[in-house]
Amino acid sequence: MTTTSPKTFDLSTWRWLGLALAILGASLFATKGIVVKLALTAGIDAVTTLTWRMIVAVPIFVTVGVLAYRRRAASHPAGAPPLLTRALVLQALGVGVLGYYLASLLDFSALEYISAQFDRLILLTYPFFVVLFGAVFFKRRVTGTMILAQLISYIGIAIIFWRDFSIEGEDVALGAALVGLSAVVYAAYQILAKPLIDRMGADLFTSIAMSGAGPAVIIHFLATHPAGDLAVPGSAWWLMLAIGTVSTVLPAYCISGAIGLIGPERTAVVGNVSPVVTITLAVGVLGEAFTPAHAVGTALVLLGVVLFTRKAKPRMPEAEVEP
Repeated sequence: MTTTSPKTFDLSTWRWLGLALAILGASLFATKGIVVKLALTAGIDAVTTLTWRMIVAVPIFVTVGVLAYRRRAASHPAGAPPLLTRALVLQALGVGVLGYYLASLLDFSALEYISAQFDRLILLTYPFFVVLFGAVFFKRRVTGTMILAQLISYIGIAIIFWRDFSIEGEDVALGAALVGLSAVVYAAYQILAKPLIDRMGADLFTSIAMSGAGPAVIIHFLATHPAGDLAVPGSAWWLMLAIGTVSTVLPAYCISGAIGLIGPERTAVVGNVSPVVTITLAVGVLGEAFTPAHAVGTALVLLGVVLFTRKAKPRMPEAEVEP
């Protein structure tokens, strides 16, 4: 009689699992614009949808963070520096307001004026601003290849912008400006978040950051809407649930798992599939136009971002929650 040993995962299996998680995470993040657009169609504005995102997602992130803190505190060496200080907590709260309130508000608001696919392509360029901030404030080197990559991507954005602007007018300019500003703010968030994540860990940082952004979003909502606006139509409840889970919580942990298995650089490169997913859903679900101008523009944006990512090798935070 022969016996078989239990199956074990080799390195290639873990690598494929990491790639699968990266693709799944990027694809789920790509649904955000689609859900917001569907909510707008149902008569739910961007601020209300963002508020529901926080109501659904924040308790989950906070629960994970509390469990992570308890786990680390139980094994924390006596006499070592504390896991958290008041200064660290306040910094994380402030950075969270920047990334998950302001950047998210700008991005969600942009979707009231431009297509989901165009919004996604502009937001995809935020690593350019990360490097720009690094060059300006930290004297980091910027190569000719990185500049060329940015130029290629922005030519692609200009092609789509010109086509959409010629048909839809000033709304496109306003929407592009809003999501462009969101990309700038999110890049600043990335720069400020990195040392905090290195110090306290991604799960704990995200919990604290979301704890700061959640109340900020709710305060904004109450200042601009009657509380009764949270009572969305019955058919739209699944959209509010989806924006908090499918488009936020699940992809965040998929990306975190992918980074742990294949590293941040590969995960960043794989993440470039997200515009393709957004475009496919925008055309198939929302009925958005995809013209030759969109095809050329999208190809140039992706080419520039992939070239830039491979050259710059950015180290992403260990947990990635998009604005």
